[in-house]
Amino acid sequence: MTPILSEDVATDLVTCATPEEAFDRLVMLYDHAIAQIETSFAAFARDEAKHGPDPVYPYLCVDVEFTEEHRSTGLAFGKVTAPGRYGTTITQPRLFHNYLIEQLSLLKLKYKTTIYVGQSRTSIPLTFAVARASAIDAVKRRKLIEYFALPRLDAAHDQIADGGEWPGPGPAPLSLFSAERVDYSLHRLRHYTGTDARYFQNFVLFTNYQRYIDEFAVYCQNEVAGGRARAFVEPGNRITEPGKPPSIPPLAKQPQMPAYHLVKPNSMGITLVNIGVGPSNAKTITDHIAVLRPHVWLMVGHCGGLRANQRLGDYVLAHAYLRDDQVLDEMLPREIPIPAIAEVQVAMTQAVSEVTGGTGQVLKERLRTGTVVTTSDRNWELRFAELSRLFNQSRAIGIDMESATIAANGYRFRVPYGTLLCVSDRPLHGEIKLPGMADAFYEERVSQHLQIGIRALELLREEAQNGTLHSRKLRSFNEPAFR
Repeated sequence: MTPILSEDVATDLVTCATPEEAFDRLVMLYDHAIAQIETSFAAFARDEAKHGPDPVYPYLCVDVEFTEEHRSTGLAFGKVTAPGRYGTTITQPRLFHNYLIEQLSLLKLKYKTTIYVGQSRTSIPLTFAVARASAIDAVKRRKLIEYFALPRLDAAHDQIADGGEWPGPGPAPLSLFSAERVDYSLHRLRHYTGTDARYFQNFVLFTNYQRYIDEFAVYCQNEVAGGRARAFVEPGNRITEPGKPPSIPPLAKQPQMPAYHLVKPNSMGITLVNIGVGPSNAKTITDHIAVLRPHVWLMVGHCGGLRANQRLGDYVLAHAYLRDDQVLDEMLPREIPIPAIAEVQVAMTQAVSEVTGGTGQVLKERLRTGTVVTTSDRNWELRFAELSRLFNQSRAIGIDMESATIAANGYRFRVPYGTLLCVSDRPLHGEIKLPGMADAFYEERVSQHLQIGIRALELLREEAQNGTLHSRKLRSFNEPAFR
C-alpha cells in the first residue's frame, strides 16, 4: 500500500521495514532539525541571522490492514478499531525509545502494518529546542518571531485525550499527544520538579508531605548502595550512583513540586513527587507526567477520617471518588464516573497485608475501602452543615485535597491510578490535626505507609511486565493505537 498524504501534513516519507529502523530515522531527522535551529540561533546571537525555512518535527505514520489472520489481543493498546492510516508528530525520540519500539512492534505483530517516517509540516519552536533562548535580552527577544517559530498553545492541546473530534490535518491520530504537547510538558516538568524528564520512571508515587520524601531518600540510598538500582536522582539533577558520592551539592531552594527518582533499567524504577497541598498542583503535575506514558501512578498521602469507628493511622483505600475539587470539571464533567482499577486495588490490598502483617479481620479493621471526597477548600470543616448531606449520600469515609484529581487525570490520560491514604485526623469526631498529635502520628506511620506504596508498585511492575496492568476500561471508542 502506498501512503497518500497531503503535502500539508508530511513530506519525504520513507518506508521502514522494522520499528528499529523507524526509530533510527526519527532520531536522525530530529537531531538534524535541532542542529539547524542551534546553528541559526548562534547566528542570531551574533546579529547574523538569516531568514529561511523552519526546521520541523519528524512524522511517524502507519498504514494498517485487517486480514483474516490478524491476532486478537487482551491488551488495552497496540490495536486500532478500523483499518486505515494513522500518524503523529514526534519529539525527542531517544527519550521514548522503548515506548516507540514496543508500540510499533505490537501493531506489526497483530496487523499487516507498513511504517513510514518523514518530515512533518509542523515547525519546532525555538524555545523547545534551545534552552538558552529564554536568556537573551528583551530587545533581541522581540525580534525572535522574525526568524524563528515560537510555541503555539493552540497546537499543544488535549483534544485527542478528551475524546473530541480530531482537528487534523492528516490521518487519524496514532497517539494521545502531538509533539508540541509533549514538548510543552517536558519543559514544564523541569521547571516544576527540578529534574530532567529523562530521569522519570514508569512507576510514580505522589505525596503531599516532606516526611515521605525523607524516608524515600533513605530507601533509595540503600538501594543504590546495595547495587539494586542504577542511581538516585534528586532535584537539580543531583545524582548518586553505586560507589560514588553525589554529583553536586543539594539545591539551596527546592522547586515547587520536587521529584526524586530511583532509576532502574528501562525506566522501571520509582519516581516520588511531593505535590504539596491542593488539587491545582495535582492537576498540573499529572498533566505533564502523562506525556511520559507511565505505567501507573498512586497517591499516598493523608486524609481526614469521616467515620466514627476509624482510628488515627488507619488506611483508606479509595474505590470511588466524590469530586469537589473543581479543577477538571470543564475537561471531565463530574457526572463522568471514575472507576477503580481492579489490578491496582488488588496490589495495594496485598501490599498493606504484607507490610503490616495483617490478614482477615485484622486487616479489615485497619484498612477500609470506600469513597474518598476531594475538596478544593482546605477549611471545609467550616461549612460542614452544607456538606454533611453530601457525605451521607456518598457514604464517604475520607476527605483530602488531591486524590480524586489524580485519579480523574489518570482516567483522562489512560494511566492506571489508585489511592491509599492514612487517617491523620478525625475532624467530625473531635480529633482535629494539632501539632503535637501530628508529630506522634507521623513518626509512627510515615515509614510503613511509604513501604506499602513501594511494595504496591513492585507488584504492579510484575503486572506491567506480564501485560496485565493496563485496563481496557480506560479505552475510549476511537482510541489511538499507542498507549
